[in-house]
Amino acid sequence: MRRHIPQVIYRWISVRKFLRILLKVIAVFVAVVVAALATTTIVNASASKSEAGKIESYGQRVTVDGKQMNVLIQGDAAETVVLLPGFGTAAPALDFAPLIAELAPHYRVVVVEPFGYGLSDETEKPRTAQNINTEVHSALASLGIDRYALMGHSIAGIYALDYANRFRGELTAFVGIDSSVPTQPGMDDALPIAAMKTAKTLGLTRVLMSMAGDPYAGLPYDDDMKEQMKLLSLKNSMSSTYSDEMEHFATNFTSSRSQSFPRDLPVLEFVQRENTDVEGWLPLHEEQVASVDTGELIQLDATHYLHHTKSPEIAQNFTRFMASVNENRT
Repeated sequence: MRRHIPQVIYRWISVRKFLRILLKVIAVFVAVVVAALATTTIVNASASKSEAGKIESYGQRVTVDGKQMNVLIQGDAAETVVLLPGFGTAAPALDFAPLIAELAPHYRVVVVEPFGYGLSDETEKPRTAQNINTEVHSALASLGIDRYALMGHSIAGIYALDYANRFRGELTAFVGIDSSVPTQPGMDDALPIAAMKTAKTLGLTRVLMSMAGDPYAGLPYDDDMKEQMKLLSLKNSMSSTYSDEMEHFATNFTSSRSQSFPRDLPVLEFVQRENTDVEGWLPLHEEQVASVDTGELIQLDATHYLHHTKSPEIAQNFTRFMASVNENRT
């Protein structure tokens, strides 16, 4: 029978049959994907509600702009160190634990969790460096903390420029933990924020985190602490406050390019020795410490989160640096 059908008609029938099969396959695939996403979305929503009750309290709350900001204070020495986190650190007071352990015997250590971090509330205020700094300063002022060294990780180095110029009279020094600098490349690149928020809503962020393994494996954190950091990461990542800070990356970095640390402010920078992700990482920090009267750069062989593995070196060198600064003041 087939040989009696004109070839062009036979081919058309074959194409139509192929298209019907293809459309069925696509429909099945789409149905499977939709069902899978519906499942991950429901599981994520249910897990998020359940996890909220498992988050343990730490630190103390202070009122800032009618909202609650979480602050952890350890140690009771005369000199104070204020620690500020890098972007997206789920629970700063827990993440800084190795460094707190090294500093607390010799200093009063204050960890401020900005809005959207750790146990602090979210906020609708734009996440400009000025707003973040005003809120952090208000929290410290409410606690009567008005003389301290400011020690910040990663993007805290950008916020610290505005902070140091506005509140110079309160600072004894700035200490960077692989801190960001205004002219580092790549900070004006567009980020897929909408896609990342959607991924969290659909539960895909949770799936990826479970597949990624333990980011704190082999580090000085106990299981309970690691579990709390995981819970807070799932809670805080891609929240409205978190997302807004990401959206302000480019403007915050750009505005900081017109700023520098006050020349009389001592600056100590701990920097990752081998940073293959950011071109000119070391020279950029060398320029920054050279811009002040008392500046020092210390290279460490570690990941960007230097305080995870190099807290003893950070604490020892900070103590030495501040002893020299205090001696020169007298």
